[in-house]
Amino acid sequence: MRVALPEAFLRYPLAHRALHDVACGRPENSRAAVRAAIDAGYGIEIDVQMSADAQAMVFHDNALDRLADGSGPVRAVAADQLAKTPLKGGSEGIPDLPEVLSLVAGQVPLLIEIKDQDGALGPDIGPLEVAVAAALKGYEGPVAVMSFNPHAVMRMAQLCPDVPRGLVTDAYGAADWPLPEETRARLRAIPDYDRADCSFISHNWRDLSRPRVADLKAQGANILCWTVKSPQDEAEARKIAQNVTFEQYLAPLSA
Repeated sequence: MRVALPEAFLRYPLAHRALHDVACGRPENSRAAVRAAIDAGYGIEIDVQMSADAQAMVFHDNALDRLADGSGPVRAVAADQLAKTPLKGGSEGIPDLPEVLSLVAGQVPLLIEIKDQDGALGPDIGPLEVAVAAALKGYEGPVAVMSFNPHAVMRMAQLCPDVPRGLVTDAYGAADWPLPEETRARLRAIPDYDRADCSFISHNWRDLSRPRVADLKAQGANILCWTVKSPQDEAEARKIAQNVTFEQYLAPLSA
């Protein structure tokens, strides 16, 4: 069953990894960044990774090193320890998804990217999707899920059939994606949109002119994009996309 994306996702620009700015003590995907986005009236995009005990943690990278005072894979550390692992540039540990859902509490649209757990956008997934579904049970407010991994999106269709879902998509160039060309070519064609009963894609804004994007839009798909970093980029992206995911500047809010 295809679930329509709430209109709020087309009206409020989406703060990428929440409204982060380490110069102001707001690391990526932190509680502080989430609160700042809410206060500013933006929608929020966050990422979830899996802990060693299969909890959904709000964190972007597979490894702790870049963003937190730790090292090694996120999935090798239990949730209670991750909660005590400070985020660089802030004063707090890594939040889990239930806590962030409690913070947002339906005040603004929340877009949750489920990070690939297979390692090659393949079918070795499951526990993280189950954790996300459990956290979303009973949540009230505009929320949607997405992933680069089509298997994750199809799994969410089974677990949360009433939650809107989409695919994060790209040109899948070899320099950015160390995958076989056959795999990259397949993903580039976005063949799983209907199979996963998606209602939207979030596409690399620099590749929005791809004919497949136009085809999906003509078929009724909502087109979001990632990640614009200036007003000039936003103006260009909005020639095709209905909304933007942004960072490094403050996107204008519609009247």
